[in-house]
Formats: sequence, C-alpha cells, structure tokens
Amino acid sequence: MQEKYSPQDIERQAQAEWAARDAYRVTEDASKPKFYACSMLPYPSGKLHMGHVRNYTINDMLTRQLRMKGYNVLMPMGWDAFGLPAENAALKNGVPPAQWTYDNIAYMKRQMQAMGLAIDWSREIATCDASYYKWNQWLFLKMLEKGIAYRKTQVVNWDPVDQTVLANEQVIDGRGWRTGALVEKREIPGYYLKITDYAEELLDYVTGDKLPGWPERVKLMQENWIGKSEGVRFAFPHDIRGDDGALIGAGRMYVFTTRADTIMGVTFCAVAPEHPLAMHAARTNPALAAFIEECKTGGTTEAELATQEKKGLPTGLTVTHPLTGAAVPLWVGNYVLMGYGDGAVMGVPAHDERDFAFARKYGIPIQQVVQVPGEQFDATRWQDWYADKQRGVTVDSGPFSGLPCKAAVDAVAAALAAKGLGEKKTTWRLRDWGISRQRYWGTPIPIIHCESCGAVPVPEKDLPVVLPQDLVPDGSGNPLNKCEAFLHVACPCCGKPARRETDTMDTFVDSSWYYMRYCDPHKDQAMVAEGARYWMPMDQYIGGIEHAILHLLYARFWTKVMRDLGLVQIDEPFTRLLTQGMVLNHIYSRRTEKGGKEYFWPQDVEQVLDEHGKVVGARLKRAVGELPAGTPVDYEGVGTMSKSKNNGVDPQDLIEKYGADTARLYTMFTAPPEATLEWNDAAVEGSYRFLRRVWQFGVQLFAMDMQAASALAASLGGQNGSKDSKGLQDVRFGKQAQALRREVHSVLKQVDYDYQRMQYNTVVSGAMKMLNALEDFRAAAANDDAGAQIALAEGFGILLRCLYPATPHLAHHLWQELGYAKVFGELLDAPWPQVDPSALVQDEVELVLQVNGKLRGAIQVPAQADKAAIEQIALASEAFQKQAQGAAAKKVVVVPGRLVNIVV
Repeated sequence: MQEKYSPQDIERQAQAEWAARDAYRVTEDASKPKFYACSMLPYPSGKLHMGHVRNYTINDMLTRQLRMKGYNVLMPMGWDAFGLPAENAALKNGVPPAQWTYDNIAYMKRQMQAMGLAIDWSREIATCDASYYKWNQWLFLKMLEKGIAYRKTQVVNWDPVDQTVLANEQVIDGRGWRTGALVEKREIPGYYLKITDYAEELLDYVTGDKLPGWPERVKLMQENWIGKSEGVRFAFPHDIRGDDGALIGAGRMYVFTTRADTIMGVTFCAVAPEHPLAMHAARTNPALAAFIEECKTGGTTEAELATQEKKGLPTGLTVTHPLTGAAVPLWVGNYVLMGYGDGAVMGVPAHDERDFAFARKYGIPIQQVVQVPGEQFDATRWQDWYADKQRGVTVDSGPFSGLPCKAAVDAVAAALAAKGLGEKKTTWRLRDWGISRQRYWGTPIPIIHCESCGAVPVPEKDLPVVLPQDLVPDGSGNPLNKCEAFLHVACPCCGKPARRETDTMDTFVDSSWYYMRYCDPHKDQAMVAEGARYWMPMDQYIGGIEHAILHLLYARFWTKVMRDLGLVQIDEPFTRLLTQGMVLNHIYSRRTEKGGKEYFWPQDVEQVLDEHGKVVGARLKRAVGELPAGTPVDYEGVGTMSKSKNNGVDPQDLIEKYGADTARLYTMFTAPPEATLEWNDAAVEGSYRFLRRVWQFGVQLFAMDMQAASALAASLGGQNGSKDSKGLQDVRFGKQAQALRREVHSVLKQVDYDYQRMQYNTVVSGAMKMLNALEDFRAAAANDDAGAQIALAEGFGILLRCLYPATPHLAHHLWQELGYAKVFGELLDAPWPQVDPSALVQDEVELVLQVNGKLRGAIQVPAQADKAAIEQIALASEAFQKQAQGAAAKKVVVVPGRLVNIVV
C-alpha cells in the first residue's frame, strides 16, 4: 500500500473499476424499495461551476448511502440543451448552436465523471435530440386536441433592425441588446397552454399540506405566483363614444379590486396604454399619443413593471363613480397591463402605496376612507397602516362608514349588484403559459400553415418535425425563415404548398418532464411507459431556489396534464424538494479611468483589517497587468460566484490540485445544504489535510498486518452487516476498547440521523470525531490485544462507510486494501453500519466530586450503582480523604448522573 495519499491516482483507479463494472446502471427491481433522486437539469454552458459540484455531491451522497441501505436508487443526468445562450454563442463564434452545445456537453460530462458521481449514464438525455423533443411535439398536439393548447395574439419586444423578437432580458433601457435600436411592442400570434385551468389544483397542493416534503418558502412563492384573489369586479359607467357613435365597451369600464371597502376613496382611474379608451383619447391628444408610444418600449411583465418608474398622463376623459355618481378623471398609466384583468384599475391613493406615490407625483387628491384606531393620517407621507385590512374601519364612506374591511366589501358588493354594475369574483394572478418563441434553437412547433386550410397540426406519423442542426444565426432574425428545406412543405389536408411554423417552444417545455423521460429513455413508441410507473413520483428533487416558481410550477402542470391524458398515475411529480444554497466568494474591484469596473481574482488580493479584525479595504498582493503590488482596490463583500466578477473557482483546477474527494468533502462540510456557502481557501486545505489523516491511519493499520482485517472483520458479527450471526458477544474488550466502541457507535447514531435529514455538514463533522477517537486509541492501545485490534478494525470500517458517500474514491481504496471487501463485499453495496446497542452501555460513569460545593475531582462508579453505593465510593475516594483531612462528612448530596457534593 502506497505511503503517500495521491488522490489523482486512486481516483483514476476507482473510476476505472466502476466503469468496467458498469456499477451505476440501474434497472427496475420490485424486490427492493425504490428511491429516485434527481438534480435539476443543467444547461451545457461549457464548464461546471462550484454550484454544480455542490448540487451533484448532495445528490451523490444521498444515492450512495441509500444504496448501502438496500434501496434501488436512480441518479440520472441529462442536458437542458436548447435555448438563447447557444444562439448568442453561435452568433459570436460563427458556428451552429448544435456544435457549440454538443462540444460543451462532452466537456461537462467528463468533468462530472471526474467527480466520481454515481450517475446512470445509460439514461442520459439531451433536450435538443429529436428522440426527446418528438414527445414535446406529440404532447402539444394532444393538448391542442383537448383544447389545453390554443393560438392567440401576444405582445412581444420587437427589434426593428434585427427584425426579431427579443426576450425581456435582452431589452436594456428600452433598446435592443445587440443593435441599440428602440424596441417596439408588437402583437403577433402565438400558442398558449391553459395552465389557468389547473390553477385551483396547483394552489390546493401548496396550501393544503399535500407537499409536506417541500420547503415552506417555496410553497409560499408558488402560492403568491398563482395569486388567488377574492374581490369585486365592477364597472365605472361612461358615455364615451367611438367614431361609429357607439359607446366604447358598451359604456362600461370594468376594474377588479380586493379592496372594495375603499371604493369611496377613488380619486382617479388608470387604464393600460393599449386600452380602447386610451387609444380613443390619443386620437386628438398628440402628447398622449406620444406617451403611449413611449410605453411600448417598456416592460411586458409584472416583474418589470414593479421595478420601473411609474408614469402617467391624463386623458381628459372622465368615468362615473358607480355609487356616488361623481366624475372620476381617467389617466393612462405605464404600470397597468392590458393582459391582466380588464386593463384598468381604480386609484385609491390613501390606501394603496403605489397609488399614493402616483397621486403625490401628479397632484391627484388623496381622500382617506379607512381609519385605524389610535393612528393619525398624514397625506404627505405613506404609512403602512393605511393599507391595514385587519384593523381598519371605514370612515367618510356614507352608508358604509363604521364597517370593518370584510363587512364593507360585502356591503359594497351588494350595492353594486343591486345597480347591475358589479359582483363578487375570484381572480388569479396566474396567466396562461405562452410557449411560442421566435427563435431557432428550440423544439419546432408542429404546425403547418396553409392558405386554404389555415393552421394545420402535423400528423402524428410525421413526428418529429426535425430542427436543422447546421444553421448559423447571423442576427437578422430566425434563420428558419430562410431555410427552404425546412420551411416549405405540402399541406397535410389539401396537399397544396404550405409553410411550417418557424416559432419554437419555450425551453421550460423541455424541462417540464425530462425527469419522467429518465425513467423510460429508450422507448421509441411511448412518451413514458413501465419505468415511469415504477420510479415516479420522484422521491427527492434537488436544485436552486431560482427555479422555485416557473420551472416547478410548469413541471407540476405538465404532470397533471399527462395524468389527465392517461400517461401517468400521479398527481405531483416531486415528493421532497431541497433547494441548495449558493456558493459565494469575495469580490474585489476598482474603477478604471474611463469609469468602468475592473474585477480582480481573490488570490491576487489581500485584505486590509482594522484592530478588531474587520475588513476595511484591500490591496493587490502581486502585480496585475500594469498595476503594481500594493495598489488599493475596493472590497465589495461576498457574492455569488461569477465569471464576470472574477470570483469563481474552477472545479477542474480544484480537482487537479487536491482531488475530487477534497472538492466534494469541502462543499459538504462547510455549510448545511440549504445555506449559502462562503468560499474559504483555508477550509479547502483543511479538508485535504483531513483526508490525508484518514489515509495515513489506513497505512498504519496496513502496517499492523491488517490484511488480516478480513478475519477480524468477520468476527465483528451481525451488528455491522456480516453474515456471522455470532456477533461480538464473545469478544473480550478492555476498558479503552469499550470506550472507543462507545464513542464510535454514539457518533454513528448521530451520523445515521444526519443522513436521514440530509444534514451532510454534520455527517462530515461526525466522521472527523470518529477519526479523532481512533487516532487517540491507536496511540494508547496495545497492538497485541485482540480486543483492541477488533475494536480498531470495526471503528475504521464504520468510519470508511460513513465517509464513503462524501469521499467515495479514498474510502473505496482503503476498503479494498485493508480487506473489508472480503467480508462485506464491494463498498458500493456493502451494508450500512448499524449501531450496536451493547456498545452504548456503560459499565461505569464518571461523576463530578465536590466538597462543600467546590470542585475537587471526579469519581468512577458502576453505571447501575444506587445512592448508598455512590456515597460510599465518594467518601472512600482519595480526593475526598485528602480534602477532608480526617473531618467527618455531615451530609452527602447525590445528583444522579452528574455529581456528588460532600459537606464537612
């Protein structure tokens, strides 16, 4: 056995053995309990980052430990391979997105294999493979048949120079990210999925305690996104007529509110720029027309509107208050979305923070109609109690004054209903899912456009509609529009010349069901089959909190649709969810002469500390470019690792320097899985030193002729999984060996619990405690004591199995070298160690000895000794005799399990 710990050598050897055995291929096995553990599908960006390492190591530890416990465990992997980044890279490098994507997949796969992950690569998928996205198209057609998929116009960001649609993140200050041209809002047709039909069920599962294995904050985020609101929809009557003389909207402008109790405080109404009343007013108002055009360059989502500056312009029109008959000024607001509700809102500045700011900005009256006892209203500044629904009572509200919120809402709703102007209604924040993307690198939408027949679904027998993989985007729009071989096709209905749909599907479609395809990856004739019935629902899903809303919501919706189509028998896809924390590192920068920012790698910088150890600045510790050592730089604190901020750590560099086991151990030990992990180079070194200690301890055992550990391990008995039922009952252990076993099994008990709750940082802490105990025992115990050697062999075997899920290469090698495999089999399938209850039983316990309340030492007493026996031992102890100096004891107080106090 080699003396020096050489991680590269042992990791290469272990991985070769596992690959030769095809050790991680998993098949369905009804004789074992199944466990499906899956990490969220990675995007093949080119290189793994430390967030990947952390995510996959969590999954790997879970997989390996459960396999040892007898589970049939599936850990698959694939690639979220479609999407905009590949097109951008293709545009930059002049290569097809397919080439860039597959090159990245190959590199990242090699990195994952170098980490020693227990992935069943026989189930690998890439969403850009036609054998996968065929089923996206197939299910889309089934949804179209059922009315779940439908076509309507949508508002998009249009770059007039590139002649293409831009994603929201590609619009910067109202301009296209590449051309700098002012972005226009255009309405174009697209396909939608009726996720709103499932809103009630989707909400019920996150609010009705039907997902107990999910974090509460994720369920709350989903609840808020679905956004069920119970309120009142009512109309503001008006007599505004269009060019044809007819009343616009039949003379009614509808709004929805959850605060109908504040209706008497309405001082304005606002409509979306696209609202018919706004467009009508703009015909004779050039300033308003210009403002509406300006609004077209803004955001199209609620998230964008929430952060942008709220602007408005009066239309010069009024609508009528439905209860008072007063004229209410009508404004156009850039924060009102036409696609949400009726595209109009009532403005109650006194009791809505957004309306308050808008009214203060434009000098609109603010009228208080809700009061909280003991509070003073001030129209010059917003106070949170203005919107308090729990304590508020209506005031200055005519017949509704003096009512609490709910009673006032009911009364107002009844009054509006009596006038035929409104009713109670439930609304949803959730909107149908628009899946059309005017992009090349995605799943082709299987529709053919015929002048005679309209939009015709591609016949099922003609699936998949294969995406050409050799096109190179040039920035002038979707290249599919110029690909004759793809574009032109005969109409399936009439046979006349027609053209294919060139929109592709949102990549959230790809990631909405991939985990089911892992179950049946090679089924050509079915989307899912027997494998999905065996493996689903997934037992543990692992991924970042950034996917807590859309991805998880769409996956849940997709599962319910598949259920309703008879493809699966489950209601929800994921039983348990873990959202791992981000990996953070220090950020250092300086302003350049031109006002830009230059970032520096942490290894090039040293921190400047004050006398209390607080970071007050930083400076370069070596020359960087033209900047000499000692140049002051700014310390920005810690943030998510990012290539753009030069604070990332390349996992490959870490593996090459310390080995994969160190990288894995560090990411598990430094913080609980759900918490953020702040990078610390010294802690990486510490993890490496610990593994060297484990290795050296193994070398020492080997030198003790512990190849004979196979015989020793055999005598360890059924308590730790061997077939020898005799166990340890006939082994005579000395006091030190008993103490070692007690410590090892006590720690094992905690480690086993920590594995169950996936607190892997304390698992590693427990392994460190075990090694400390083994080292102390090894230094003190006699080598020729059979009981001592058995305790040592047992303890180290337990340590290796506890460490194995985190550091599989090192544990595997030592397990083989020391002969454990001869008794227990390969470590991959060795039985998980069981706590030996007899090892936890103490023959003696140590009690603190006090004389007149002062600490004077300790005594050893039999564990089962009664009070009288403990008193005798304490009075006879050398420590008491020395302190008492012949004086008689007046009183002896025994606190069981803790101390004895003798009063003299």
